[in-house]
Amino acid sequence: MNQSNDKPDVRRLQRIATKLRGNIVKMIEIAGSGHNGGAMSAIDMIVYLYFHQMRVRPDEPRWPDRDRFVMSKGHCCPALYVALAERGFFAEEVLWTLRDIESALQGHPDMKKTPGVDMTTGSLGQGVSSAVGIALGGKLDDKEYNTFVMCSDGEMQEGQVWEAAMAAAHHKLERMIVLVDNNKLQTDGPTASINNVEPIAPKWEAFGWNAHAIDGHDFAQIHEAVQRCLVPNGKPSVIVAETVKGKGISFMENQVDFHSGPTKPEQTEQALRELDERMRSLEQEEVRS
Repeated sequence: MNQSNDKPDVRRLQRIATKLRGNIVKMIEIAGSGHNGGAMSAIDMIVYLYFHQMRVRPDEPRWPDRDRFVMSKGHCCPALYVALAERGFFAEEVLWTLRDIESALQGHPDMKKTPGVDMTTGSLGQGVSSAVGIALGGKLDDKEYNTFVMCSDGEMQEGQVWEAAMAAAHHKLERMIVLVDNNKLQTDGPTASINNVEPIAPKWEAFGWNAHAIDGHDFAQIHEAVQRCLVPNGKPSVIVAETVKGKGISFMENQVDFHSGPTKPEQTEQALRELDERMRSLEQEEVRS
């Protein structure tokens, strides 16, 4: 599971992502609040990073040479939490304490409370700026770690994102990679109707970045794009991932109502049933192959 140029085991990653989608639904229902939709659109990219690409040591969360990940769209931290638990940073049982006042898992990531969280985030845009500082620190210290940061399409309405983009290009932070979770919905509706951020890739290119557009739910495409980004050329890189809000659960997909808030008990049952069916289908495909 260390950084690898080898092709990923796609079926394995799909099985992990399916399991983690179920954990997201359960933890948010237990908490009574949280963000299902954006966590579901982000989870495939996070699974790829933590279970194929990134160099991390769950038993040594602050290992100096680890790759860094910043969840700039911090409200979707359930996607990060379930990956960290599955990867072994903390026990799965901790997931069911989401948003409890004494919990290590708050409604936004907290680097001082949660093993494996590299940066505290919440106010949109700030995570991208923090990642610039992390990547610049690595460059100045002559470190070889990579800094991955996930932001949302709505988040790019924040001017701070573009200040950070300009700084990263100026400092030639070629080990910084932004993944844009372009699910096209935000709290109040379609991003395009609120404050349109398209076209996304040309904007980043104009700021001096390498830009790649992919299907954010296709592990082969995610892998290919990340590998291209890791080829040094003096520029930071962005992966604009076309995603589906609520991906993987039929009644959530492309529904702004599931931006935030828990599922009702009957919805939880339906979601888990759909995911169980998906898991069985993946296991059958594995047997047939």
